[in-house]
Amino acid sequence: MRRPLAVALGAVAAVSLSLVAAPSAQAGSGDDANVHSVEVCRSKSKSKFKFHIFYNSGMGGSYRNIGYSVYDFNAVRPGGSNPGTYSLKFCVFGASNPWPGSAQKIKNNAASGDNDHYKYTARVYYNSGYKGAQNSMAPYQHIARFTKVYNDNASFRWT
Repeated sequence: MRRPLAVALGAVAAVSLSLVAAPSAQAGSGDDANVHSVEVCRSKSKSKFKFHIFYNSGMGGSYRNIGYSVYDFNAVRPGGSNPGTYSLKFCVFGASNPWPGSAQKIKNNAASGDNDHYKYTARVYYNSGYKGAQNSMAPYQHIARFTKVYNDNASFRWT
């Protein structure tokens, strides 16, 4: 009688372990990382995420670091099949005197960008789904003021 109980407990432990391990395995990529990673609000020089999008022109005001392509700034889906969506927002800086753009949605609010990647081109698009007009930044290039998607931006992709 003890043997079936031990097998059942072992199966429960294995299922519990897989449930605990699954989120961390997924948290390193895509929408999960763009929402939940500590990299999103780190100093841009210290962040592992190499695209930085800014609220103001001249890479000013609040910003957010983005590590993976974003199909729609207003409908990020962490967890893959999770039915909930989130809007990407600029990070909050300056506790008693918040920086311009702190906690504002990124969609249709970004004015400049900085690509610190050594290999990939960063593209910010006018429409969701990587469509419409775009501003592109070659590796190590920045745009002090978006010309084609200034305050009209909806998605981002590495190419």
